Amino acid sequence: MGRRLLGATLAAAALLATAASPAGAVPPSFRGKAGQVVTVVADSASATTAVLTAWQRTGNGWTRAYGPVSAFVGKDGIGWAGESTSHTPAGVWTLTEAFGIKPSNGTRLPYRQVTTSDWWVSDVKSPYYNKHFSCAPGTCLFNEAAGEDLGKAGPVYGHAVVLDYNRSPVVPGAGSAFFLHVSNGKPTAGCVAIPGADLDAVMRWLDPARHPVVDISVSG
Repeated sequence: MGRRLLGATLAAAALLATAASPAGAVPPSFRGKAGQVVTVVADSASATTAVLTAWQRTGNGWTRAYGPVSAFVGKDGIGWAGESTSHTPAGVWTLTEAFGIKPSNGTRLPYRQVTTSDWWVSDVKSPYYNKHFSCAPGTCLFNEAAGEDLGKAGPVYGHAVVLDYNRSPVVPGAGSAFFLHVSNGKPTAGCVAIPGADLDAVMRWLDPARHPVVDISVSG
């Protein structure tokens, strides 16, 4: 979860592949319109590491496009998410926008280069809860102590993709600021984190025209 400073840097080999995915590798829920899926699978609900793989739909079914890549997830594992936990939320979420302190890495997702006047709001009493908001520090229309100044997060937000958890509709207190971002070698506060080079590759691969989603789950 972005506002609590996240991260993960695990050295892991990632590979481009075109072979058909193993049976059962992509859940049945992706029979819908999604043409790209990023799966994040942990060995157990309490695990703080997972395996990230990118998949694309072809005429012959699903094929692996990138990965597997070792990732960090929340320090409380995967499961129920909220402001009082550090779980990464289990489920399927759309991927519709990206941001970063650095200029765009070539992603086709709508991209916002952030500064210290860009926030993600975690104030449960604010109408802007779990949304991006622009305001200079000290002038914001929400409790800044319950928000994350994206421009101050450092290298972990060099580039990031927003996970659309709890965004439509937004439920106050159900959790905010969940991103796929650059790792710092540690479990996160709820985000998914992978090495920067892998994140850049995945972000360049993501195509909004193919309705990309992320599926976060526990194996077995």
